Amino acid sequence: MASSEQIKVTQDLLSRAHSPDSANRIYSDKIQYRTLQLKPTSPPPAALNARAARHRARQQKKLRGKQRPKPLSARERRKLGLYDIPKDGQKYEIYEPLNKLWMSYALEVLGSDIYTGGPLAAAKLASAEFHGAEAEVVRSRCPGRVGIKGIVVRDRKFVFELITKKRGLKVIPKEGTTFRVEVCAPQQTNDDTEKRFAFEVLGDQMMLRSADRANKKFKSHFLKNL
Repeated sequence: MASSEQIKVTQDLLSRAHSPDSANRIYSDKIQYRTLQLKPTSPPPAALNARAARHRARQQKKLRGKQRPKPLSARERRKLGLYDIPKDGQKYEIYEPLNKLWMSYALEVLGSDIYTGGPLAAAKLASAEFHGAEAEVVRSRCPGRVGIKGIVVRDRKFVFELITKKRGLKVIPKEGTTFRVEVCAPQQTNDDTEKRFAFEVLGDQMMLRSADRANKKFKSHFLKNL
């Protein structure tokens, strides 16, 4: 049963939209003997606070995404010395395990061509990754570089960075330099002995980043400077 206060509120609401006669008729025909459930038109304060909190969280997440630091450029990395090998890390024995990994990698790349050599083996080796290879300078425009031998720790576009046994880090330009690389492979007999195969790599033909060499097809051609 509706209370007098509820009846008064209902009649006031009807009178705002209808004439007095229409309001009385609607109330008596459709409302007086029916249950009228009045609900608040706005959510309670707790729901408002929760919605506002979710909105603030979304805005803060967007701000954090916009404030993400910009990646460093290659020049900035060089300036900060991120590519430099510290003095205590320029020891030959540190990179000997890397050289063993490269030996296994070279065997996989060369396959059976390591025993026959030829242009196919040369093309495979020219496209290979040289980080970890032990390279020796056998010919160079600068006679003082001949004989330098070490493990390649950085295969850059124009230079090899080698870690030698006695002299630490050495930067050898590729231009005008010939490097010798040796790969150990098992004998093609039943014994367990190994044989070392030596390959000479022309630095002038390696003046590409290692990632770019992997997608380049090398062809044999005459070199005037040889």
